Order: sequence, then C-alpha cells, then structure tokens
Amino acid sequence: MTFGSRMFRTALWLFFGVFFLFPLYAMADFSTRNLIAGGRTLRAWANLVSEGALFQAIVVSLLLAVFTVLAMLLILLPTMIWVRLRAAWANGLLEFSCLLPLTIPALVIVVGLRNVYLWVTYFLGESALTLTFVYIVLVLPFAYRALDAALCSIDLQTLTEAARSLGAGWATTILRVVVPNIWSGILSASFISVAVVLGEYTIASLSGYETLQVQIVAIGKADGPTSVAASLAVLLLGFVLLLILSLVTRGRRRVRGAIA
Repeated sequence: MTFGSRMFRTALWLFFGVFFLFPLYAMADFSTRNLIAGGRTLRAWANLVSEGALFQAIVVSLLLAVFTVLAMLLILLPTMIWVRLRAAWANGLLEFSCLLPLTIPALVIVVGLRNVYLWVTYFLGESALTLTFVYIVLVLPFAYRALDAALCSIDLQTLTEAARSLGAGWATTILRVVVPNIWSGILSASFISVAVVLGEYTIASLSGYETLQVQIVAIGKADGPTSVAASLAVLLLGFVLLLILSLVTRGRRRVRGAIA
C-alpha cells in the first residue's frame, strides 16, 4: 500500500467518522445541557429510569424485541431449512412472502390487521406486547436475508445427511449441527430485528400502544433533552449490537481459518 492510498483511506475514515459521530455528539451535548441555569446536568438521562411512563415504555419495547426475535427464529429458521432440504420448489414463494412486507405501508398493515387484532385482544388482552405478532411480519425481510446468506455459505444437505446418518433427530440436527455453522447469520438477523423493533413508531402509534418511540415523541413536546437522551440511548444500543456482531463474526472467521 502506497503512502498516497494510505492517506486517502485515512482521510475517508476521518470524513465518515465526523459525518456519523458529529450528530451523536450534538445529541449528547443537547441532552446534558441545562437549558435554564446553564452548565451541564444528567437530569435527562436520569429521567430514563425515574419517569414511570418512559421507563415502562422502555421495558415494553425491550420485551417486544426479545419476543419478536425468539418467535421469528422459531418460525423462520426451521421453515427455511425444511424448504431447502425437502421443498426446494417453494424457495421462491418463501422469499416472496418474507420480502412482501417491504412493499406494504405501515398504515395499510394496521388497517388490514384491525379485525384480526379484535380477536387477539379478546383472547390476550390489550397489552402492548401483542404487537409482537405484527413486528414478526415487519422483521421478516431483514431476518430472511441474513439467514439466507448464512445458509448459502454452508453445505446444508451434506451436514444434515451426515447428522441423520449418525442417528441424530431433526431437533438435534438443527440445534447442534446447523445452528453453530450459521451463528453469525442468526446474530445478524436478531440484532437487525431488535433495531427494527426499537425504532418502530408508526404501527405502535396508530394502534394506540405506548412503546419507546411513541413515548419519545410525546415527551419531546414538553422535555426535549429527555427525548433526545432516549433517542441517543437507542442509537448507542444499536451501535453496540453491531459492534458485538462484528467481533463475533471476525472471531469465528479466525477460528475457521486456523482450523483450515
């Protein structure tokens, strides 16, 4: 690598660092500024825990993220494995079904599911956690692409046939043979799903549920620093998840390279 190309790469890193980090710095600066007396204060960050409505919204959104990820993996991963092994003709149909939510506006989804949710609320109550069913649909396009890329990187047919020939059941084959080989794809699908759930506003707002983003918008009308602090916390959480994914993926590549 020449000196010129090295300087060019350094300049690009600095440019993108400033481009992405400066808005975060501005948010941190605003959320810690005392707008009345001047100086600095952590009151806005303390409100994330002390304000009951906001704290409850944070808990609800985190639970929604966990339930959505678990349900998505339980439904999508075995289905994709089964389609690849036993029904290759349905692969295009499965892909189309999973990517379809990208083309449907959130308003249409809310209106279309209104009658369905009358039965959901009748059996499960009017808890905001019932949004899990809608969020599973929302994260399908992103989760499908991540899992599909991971499954394409392994010889699924050979792995499953070898495991089955040694007496492993389907549950053992999936959990102890397939999953360890596509772990980075599973993490990617999970983290992207968490980011989508924590950032979703339209469906929750139109449905009348108090999730984190809905509460952030409501608080922003009266307490700007607290609203910005909550938004920054969500962004930092997403950054940490992506960093963990990058480290795990890099670590698994080094292990595979050492084994090879």
